[in-house]
Amino acid sequence: MSEREPAIAAIVDAIRSRQRFVLSSHARPDGDAIGSQMAMALALESLGKDVTLVNRDPVPGPLTAFPGTERIRVAEQVDEAYDAAIIMECSSLDRTGVAGFDRSFVINVDHHQGNTGYGALNWFDASAAACAEMVYDLIVALGVTLTPAIATHIYVGILTDTGSFHYSAISARTFDICRALVEAGVDPPRVARAVFDSNTLGRLRLFGAVLSAIELELDGRLALMRVDEGMTAKAGGTYEDTEGLINLPLTVKEIRASVFFKELGPTLYRVSLRSKGSIDVAAVARQFGGGGHKNASGCAIEGDYQTARASVLTAMAPAMAPGAGIDADAPPVV
Repeated sequence: MSEREPAIAAIVDAIRSRQRFVLSSHARPDGDAIGSQMAMALALESLGKDVTLVNRDPVPGPLTAFPGTERIRVAEQVDEAYDAAIIMECSSLDRTGVAGFDRSFVINVDHHQGNTGYGALNWFDASAAACAEMVYDLIVALGVTLTPAIATHIYVGILTDTGSFHYSAISARTFDICRALVEAGVDPPRVARAVFDSNTLGRLRLFGAVLSAIELELDGRLALMRVDEGMTAKAGGTYEDTEGLINLPLTVKEIRASVFFKELGPTLYRVSLRSKGSIDVAAVARQFGGGGHKNASGCAIEGDYQTARASVLTAMAPAMAPGAGIDADAPPVV
């Protein structure tokens, strides 16, 4: 018996014995957060369950193209108790940014390092490339038919959380699941176009403004970028338009890691970190109270930009010692 089977069985039993559910994920939701929520919601409703979806922040623009996302309510708290709260993609309950879930029986489904085990039931699987992989397992175990809508939301979660199949947590199982999703009716080119090819002119101009000011450190192996309200307004975009921008520097062969500073206030920055190969940016993020995955993490830092920049650069230097990640990204032997 694999480690996942007892956890899945316990969650399936808890779901079958309950009727009213609230589903949530982390603040500033991404494709895996939204895809996991929507797939689970549709699966539960196919079983006759009552489902409410609540997030701290709105659904990102490109993801509104997928059916049902308009149902997700934006709120800072829930005032009633449900039979169960299924929290996905959150290493701690406060990552939701929504108060009140602890009034319910909490089911914690997550794949982030450092999960605190905050639920009455906890399923943590760091080997999963996306939380949506775990949701797929639950849906199959519940005996729910993979409809095209359910399959599409799971695929969105996997596509986005693997960085379009770039990150190291990808396994053969990832592709086994994707094959099942395509067989259930997913149209991969259509999903990719909806997620990646729905830019506004403001978004394009903002990308240009940020990239034109890119800074390189550590012998050109580390890219640093920043955005503030003034830059965003001038480009005619929004902070939401910067989604995915952090990955672009990594398309340069010599760049091993990318850091993106978003100004939330004069002395507060949201910092996103991405890397290639064995460079562990999750360990860097944890130094500032954040976390995430080895190749994709984030944190918040108080202080002005120069202070935040210097702090992150100091933390990144040992994580990017010469040679870090090179073997992991070496061309395959043929």
